[in-house]
Amino acid sequence: MVFREANVEDIPALSGIRLSVKENVLSDPGKVTTEMYVAYLSESGKGWLCEIDGEVVGFSVASLNDGSIWALFVKPGYEGKGIGARLLKLAADWLFDMGATSIILSTDANTRADRLYERQGWSRGEVRADGEVGYRLDKTSPI
Repeated sequence: MVFREANVEDIPALSGIRLSVKENVLSDPGKVTTEMYVAYLSESGKGWLCEIDGEVVGFSVASLNDGSIWALFVKPGYEGKGIGARLLKLAADWLFDMGATSIILSTDANTRADRLYERQGWSRGEVRADGEVGYRLDKTSPI
C-alpha cells in the first residue's frame, strides 16, 4: 500500500471510487462536481489516496473552510484492510496541524463508515431526520 497526497490529475480515479461505493451512495452524482474536487485539492483543502499495485483504491479529502472531512471512501473489495483508518488519520492530523481544534464529518447511519469513526475515537452525534449521523473529533481526543 502506498499513501500519498492526491492532486487534480487523480480526480477521475477519486470520482470513480466515489461513484462505486455501495454505502453512502450519492442520490444525485451531479452534486459532486469536478470543480468541487479541484477546489478542495488545490485551494481550500488537501487530499490523500492509497494505491495498491498502481491502482487508486481509497481517498480522503479534508476541508479547511469548516474543519471537516469532506470525503473518505474506499473502493469496494478493499474495505477492512486499514485503508480508511489510515486515510482518516492523515486528513485529521493535517487539519490539526493547520490549526483546527476540532474536526467534523457526517455519514449515513449504520454503515461501515459509521462504525469506523466510532472505533477511531470520534464522538458520535444523534441520527438526523435524513439518516445521517454527525461526528466530532477534538484535538485533545486520542486518535
